[in-house]
Order: sequence, then structure tokens, then C-alpha cells
Amino acid sequence: MSSSTDSSDSRIAIIIDTDTNNELDDQHALAYAFFNAPVFHVLGVTINHTAAAPNTVASVQADYDEAERVMTLCQAIDKIPLKQGAQSNYEDIKSHVHDADFEGQEAIDFIIEQAHTERDQKLILLGIGKLTNLALAFDRDPSIVPLVKVVWLGGNYSERDGADGEHNLRHDPPSYNAVIESGVEFEMVTVRYNDPSGTSAVAVSVQEIKEKMHGKGPVSEAVAGRYGGEFSTFGDYSIELFVKYTTGTRPLFDMAALAIIKNPEWAEVKEIPAPKLHGAEWSGTFPGKTIKLWENFDKEAILGDFFETMTHPRLVK
Repeated sequence: MSSSTDSSDSRIAIIIDTDTNNELDDQHALAYAFFNAPVFHVLGVTINHTAAAPNTVASVQADYDEAERVMTLCQAIDKIPLKQGAQSNYEDIKSHVHDADFEGQEAIDFIIEQAHTERDQKLILLGIGKLTNLALAFDRDPSIVPLVKVVWLGGNYSERDGADGEHNLRHDPPSYNAVIESGVEFEMVTVRYNDPSGTSAVAVSVQEIKEKMHGKGPVSEAVAGRYGGEFSTFGDYSIELFVKYTTGTRPLFDMAALAIIKNPEWAEVKEIPAPKLHGAEWSGTFPGKTIKLWENFDKEAILGDFFETMTHPRLVK
């Protein structure tokens, strides 16, 4: 049975599925979403696990803890649900998806519940990690497929067969095929490491972060960072993440995926035959299925809006 919501709400209904502790771009994507409250109706944050940032714990609980830190700093923790999903991969869990209790169930049942809520738009499931939770949700309840759209930050695909190697894809390749086979509307936001046509071009330097992020965001209760220390603003935590992770530049891959949902003019999109994975290599396409492929991102517009949002955040109420 579907529940109802306010059909006059023009915000973009979205669930963010994230491997938050992997590096530093997930955290900036979350803050960007929370500080764009008039644009995004973030219904919830669901957690998956790929890998951990250097010198941090590798577990889905650590990913959950990092998301909780960011949500606290962004004053969203008591306003937006946070649900723990799968640590293992799709092939390990799929045979249990109809059991009374299975790994990742909290996040997967939350996705299903929100998909069945009546609204005037499709619910966007933004994947900024592996696609495990989403593939399992479609297996558990295929009736949600026409009610949602998947936007996935993942893949180096450039309309050619061959090895890919992108982080989110290589941590659970079968989950990608399962999502495409479900028939869900699907958009791939390309990564393309060291290629100006992918989100890897949307990079920012440590120095720029130091200059522009100090003290940005609302003052919250102090939280312990993943590397230690205490922080009361997301801006200061952002600096910590960059300083500990790199001495040069780092792309904000995941934030760029949110930015083009906010303003599709900030990238180019086209419809292509849905590519198929064999192992971790592209080989052929799914007959009769298409996806949308995003590339050529407007770095200046996206980063300009990001820093403007950090300076003038509009918070979740």
C-alpha cells in the first residue's frame, strides 16, 4: 500500500546511497545536498561499503559513522534518516533477499518504503558507491522499478568495450548488471580518471579548500573527526579531510553528480545502448535497453556553485 506526501513539493526527492568513509568526495556531496535544502528533498541516506580511506577502519559501520559525523556537522542528523546497508556484495546476499532477516535489510527496506510513497515525480536513487543496495532492493520488490530513477556516479565507460577499473564499479560489478536487467531508468555519471571528459575534471586543490572552507557551514555540536580532533563546522572538517588525504588536488566526483541533478546544463548527456559487464570488463550491450550517459562537466560552474552553497547554506528544517 502506498502512503501519500505533499504533491505540491517541487523539491527533488532523493535518497543518497554512499560509501562515506571511502575517501573525501562523499562527505562533500552530502554537505552540498543538505545545504541545498530548497532544491533537494533528501529522504534518507543509506550506507554501503567499498573500501576505507588510508589509516581508517574498513567496515560498513565506519561508513555509517562517517556519514553520521557529516550529518551532525550539517545539522541534518535528527532530520534525515540514516540507514545501514550492505557490507558484502550482491552475489553474496541476493539468495537471502526474501528472508525474514538479511544483511543490509535496514537500508533496502527503507528504499522500498520510500519508493512506494506517492509523489508527482520519480524518486531519485543517487548511488555514489557500489550498486549493491539498489540491486537488492529491486530483487526484493520489483514493483518499485517504475517508481524510481537511478543516477550512479560510477564507471569510466566511453562507449568502447574493455576493462574499466573505476572504484565503485570494481567493488561489485554484478550489481551493475542486476540493476540494468531490472529495467529501471538509469543514468551513468562518468568518472574517467585523468580524463577531462569525466567528473575527475571537477577537482579542487588543498590550498583552495584551505582558503575557501574555513568556518563554513553552521556551527554544530563538536564531533570527533575520523582522524581525531574535534570539529564544529563542516568547512573545518573539509580542510581536515583534504589535508590528511592529499597534498595536491582531488576531484569531488560525488558532489558533481548531485550538481548535474540540480542543474542539468552543467554537463552533456546522451542516450546510448546499455553497456554490459562481463566480469569487470565492458563487452557488448543489453538488447533493447538504454541508459543516459553524462560527460563533459562544467567544472567552473559546478565548483562555483559548491563554494557559494558552502558560504550561504540553506539548511534542512
